[in-house]
Amino acid sequence: MDLKRRARRLLKEFKGDQYAFGRDTLDAVGSYARKYGKSVLVVSNKDSFAPFVQEIVEVLEKSGLELAGGRIFPAARPNAPREDVYRIESYILHHQPDCIVVVGGGSAIDAVKAANVLATLGAIEPEVDTYFGTGIVSKILQGSTKRLVPMIAVQTAASSGAHLTKYSNVTDPLLGQKKLIVDQTIVPHQAVFDYGVTAHMPPELTIDGALDGMAHCIEVFYGASENQFDRIREITEVALELIVANLGAAIKEPLNFEFREALGLATDLGAYAIMVGGTNGAHLTSFSLVDLTSHGRACGLMNPYYTVFFAPAIEKQLSVVGGIFAKHGLIKEQIPSLTGRKLGEAVAAGMIAFSKSVGAPTRLLDLPGFDDALIERALLAAKDPQLEMKLTNMPVSLDFQSVDDYMGPILWAAKTGDFGLIRNMEVNQKGGVG
Repeated sequence: MDLKRRARRLLKEFKGDQYAFGRDTLDAVGSYARKYGKSVLVVSNKDSFAPFVQEIVEVLEKSGLELAGGRIFPAARPNAPREDVYRIESYILHHQPDCIVVVGGGSAIDAVKAANVLATLGAIEPEVDTYFGTGIVSKILQGSTKRLVPMIAVQTAASSGAHLTKYSNVTDPLLGQKKLIVDQTIVPHQAVFDYGVTAHMPPELTIDGALDGMAHCIEVFYGASENQFDRIREITEVALELIVANLGAAIKEPLNFEFREALGLATDLGAYAIMVGGTNGAHLTSFSLVDLTSHGRACGLMNPYYTVFFAPAIEKQLSVVGGIFAKHGLIKEQIPSLTGRKLGEAVAAGMIAFSKSVGAPTRLLDLPGFDDALIERALLAAKDPQLEMKLTNMPVSLDFQSVDDYMGPILWAAKTGDFGLIRNMEVNQKGGVG
């Protein structure tokens, strides 16, 4: 079975009839929205892809639906700044729609997820900070009669998979720090993604999105439990090879649907991965790089260094990941002959070679504006209880007391690209930390 066919099978397994993906899928927006009533709040930065948004509006109108407020409301800026979340909350409160249709990339969708929470529960807890962490929205909903407004996410970028997941990233621009709402309740009720729309993505965004999808699969795979291992392995194998084989081609031929479809399927599989397991080290550090680089680049930059740190505990995973990079000429060593840290360093070098091949940064020093204070900020953020899930998701898990001793060297290694600075924990024969 070819990679794309396997990817479609996995996505059907994941979302069933609640997700319309592929080509010419926009009519599904109307049929999904019609189930909830007459009034639809449409949120989108329409100037970015006006014909596409207009097509969605026409689909809604043909379905007998009305635009709440009679217009399209502006979505969030990149990284979903918290003030945009409060602004979108006001649209929901003022217009009381039967459902929300958000059209955009990850930041647009994440902001609407968070705004929907605030609009629904703001009378109980009005500050977005209250909801950062895992399961807090569900806990508060259980103590009330309120329910979130039904939400339909129309994705426009092959990247974060926000249209399919329980995550909402929100940024405090003053602190330059991103935090997460993680809750099953905020998963969009339905989703639509016409992969052809991603032809509008410029090369920089195409690279960033692919690296984000890759990071989702790799990080979840690294931390996979025994009962999840086989499922995560297949998701990762398919998604990773689709990205490695097609990203460079999509940059050169942005209008080629075959390449765009491959990246769309791969990043959607990244969303599947993070609904089965959780991301860890690289994502945690990326939240402190928000004012220096894009999210996908930050994850792509950091994952090789965490790979070296995790290596003694994840040999099975590294054999799979390394095999794919080696197949595409990015690793010269014989992967089956390597173990432990040497295996980790070989796979990490393959990741770096891939990032270099598409022009992505591979060291913190490559980021304009970087200084050593950022490392201290990232270490401090890693001790924030609201981000603790990223520490516990690691295959070699850390606690607040061990962050400086082990994560510190990882970040200093990432500054210059020197793997030799990374310290490994002792790992026992079962893969645990001794």
